[in-house]
Amino acid sequence: METDFLISLLQIIAIDILLGGDNAIVIALASRNLPEKQRNKAIFLGTGLAIVVRVVLTIVAVYLLNIPFLYLAGGILLLIIAYKLILEEDEELDVKAGKNLSDAVKTIVFADIAMGLDNVLAIAGAAHGNIILVVIGLLVSVPIIIWGSKIILHFMERFPVLIYIGSGVLAFTAAGMIIEEKMLHTVFADNTILEYGLYLFLIIGVLFAGILTNSIKRKAK
Repeated sequence: METDFLISLLQIIAIDILLGGDNAIVIALASRNLPEKQRNKAIFLGTGLAIVVRVVLTIVAVYLLNIPFLYLAGGILLLIIAYKLILEEDEELDVKAGKNLSDAVKTIVFADIAMGLDNVLAIAGAAHGNIILVVIGLLVSVPIIIWGSKIILHFMERFPVLIYIGSGVLAFTAAGMIIEEKMLHTVFADNTILEYGLYLFLIIGVLFAGILTNSIKRKAK
C-alpha cells in the first residue's frame, strides 16, 4: 500500500508539473504591469487562491468519478489530452495584465481554473479516490510549477523526449482509470494479461498517433 501511495503521489506531481507549465506564464503576464511589491503580493495571493480552488475542484472530481462510466469517459478524455500534448503546435496565451492588485489576482485565479481542468481530471484519476494524495500532490507540485516552470519549460524545449515521457504518463493514468471503471470490472477482474495489454496498447497507441500526426503535418508544409 505504501508503494502504491508513493507511485500515485509521484504520478500526480509529474502530471501537475507537466500540465502546469503555462500557469506560471499566466501569473507573470497577469502581474507584469504592477509595481514590484504589488507584483509579489499578486503572485502569492493569486497562487494561494488558485491552489485552494484547484484542491476543491479536484476533490469534487474524485467524488464525481464514482458515477458509472465517468472513469471510462475521464480516461478517454485524458487520452485525448495526452495525444494533444505531443502535437507540435504553438499556442499563444492572451492574458490581459491587471491594472491593480485585485485585477491581477482575479486574472490569475480565473486563468488557472480555465487552464487547469486537464490537471484536475488527471490528478483525480491518479489519486484513486484518495483525498490526501490530491492535497499532498498539489501542495508539493504547485510551488515547483511557480518557481521552477521556466527551468521545466527550458528542458522540455531542449529535450523533446520529456514531452513524450509526460504523454506516456498521462496515457498510463488514462488506462488505469478505464481499468478501474466499475462497469468494466468483470472484464479486467483476474485477467492481468488484458490489464497490462491495455496499458501497453494505450501508451504505445497515443505516442504512435502523436508522432504520426506530427510527421504528416511536417510533410504537408
